[in-house]
Amino acid sequence: MDLKQYIEQEILPQYDAFDGGHKRDHAEAVIRESLILAREHGADEQMAYVIAAYHDLGLRFDRETHHIRSGEILMADSNLRQWFTEEQLLVMRDAIEDHRASGKNPPRTLYGAIVAEADRQIIPETVIARTMAYSAKLYPDGDFETLYARSREHLLEKYAEGGYMRLWLNSERNVRSLETLRAIIRDEPRLRTLCEKWYLTVTNGASPKPPF
Repeated sequence: MDLKQYIEQEILPQYDAFDGGHKRDHAEAVIRESLILAREHGADEQMAYVIAAYHDLGLRFDRETHHIRSGEILMADSNLRQWFTEEQLLVMRDAIEDHRASGKNPPRTLYGAIVAEADRQIIPETVIARTMAYSAKLYPDGDFETLYARSREHLLEKYAEGGYMRLWLNSERNVRSLETLRAIIRDEPRLRTLCEKWYLTVTNGASPKPPF
């Protein structure tokens, strides 16, 4: 079994048990973007690939420390020593620990910046849908107003001007998408409509309003 087969057969299926914002499609999207960024910045693509594949595995334990737990899972996986040296694995662990958006310090290595940038996935409708999905997980009995209020507060805190999320590589894709997302956040009626679209579709299957 080669590295790609191992990741696809043994690692990525673990994401199927996670919440809607962190399932296998999320990990695969982070992998794709990490590989693009690795090529653009001259980094080792295999290292970037594995970092992205493992970056959220710690969610099996909890959300608050998942970045630390994910690094521990990588280091405990003896199979990876077929393909990587101990020094490489330590760099990969540090990168995984540094990917979290709420981290106050910049990533320690290029690999940490790559996975952090790839993990941002600033596709406005996707960000809004993931935020609403997590609000629904926090408040499973909450009505739309409850979920919307929590989601809007989080979006303002994380993505608005002055928010805690940082772009460490300032890739053109993320910079452009962040500007679009910030415009939506400033336009409260538009933001509300997008949140209603998610709520109607996911909660009761009704036809959502047009998003714009």
